[in-house]
Amino acid sequence: MLQIFYDSQDFFLLKELEKMGPKKGVISQSVKDVIQSLVDDDLVAKDKIGISVYFWSLPSCAGNQLRSVRQKLESDLQGSNKKLAELVDQCEALKKGREESEERTEALAQLNDIEKKHKELKNEMVQFADNDPATLEAMRAAIEVAHQSANRWTDNIFTLRQWCSNNFPQAKEQLEHLYTEAGITEDFDYLELSSFPLSSSSHDPETPKQLLVEDQA
Repeated sequence: MLQIFYDSQDFFLLKELEKMGPKKGVISQSVKDVIQSLVDDDLVAKDKIGISVYFWSLPSCAGNQLRSVRQKLESDLQGSNKKLAELVDQCEALKKGREESEERTEALAQLNDIEKKHKELKNEMVQFADNDPATLEAMRAAIEVAHQSANRWTDNIFTLRQWCSNNFPQAKEQLEHLYTEAGITEDFDYLELSSFPLSSSSHDPETPKQLLVEDQA
């Protein structure tokens, strides 16, 4: 399709290109996509004049584009070569003082032992995390928030039940049935939070770590 533009050095409408496409081995239905691809690659220019869209491409435009691409590639190559030289220099500098020796081998072995010991200690710390005072204090705070939230929702449910009773007294039986289906039974009440057995000074691994929540009867 580019050859059509280069040979004529003229401006074309899409309909004209669709008629000329088959002569260049491009079926009419594919001409639009091919031309758009060339436009996207900056090989063909287009512009709207009035209500018509014209396409054109000159050999000089393609040459200028190729020269621009070449200049960019050459610039990228120079930058890459410069970066490579810098990395080679850094690599050589890092090698200094790291030559293989008995002293270095021994130091690396000691480092490996220390890292292994450090990993073992970290794993051991994980096992005692449940008894960490900070962890226990965070658990205490989280439980208190959960307890307050649960009772706040309980209060909302009681308020809603009272509102329904006041506004729909004739539907008492239906409402009670609805409450039962939703799990709101006669023993539904606020939750009581028992004394939390954990404290920031507790270090006994046998100390229970569970929250005892009971219904107020």
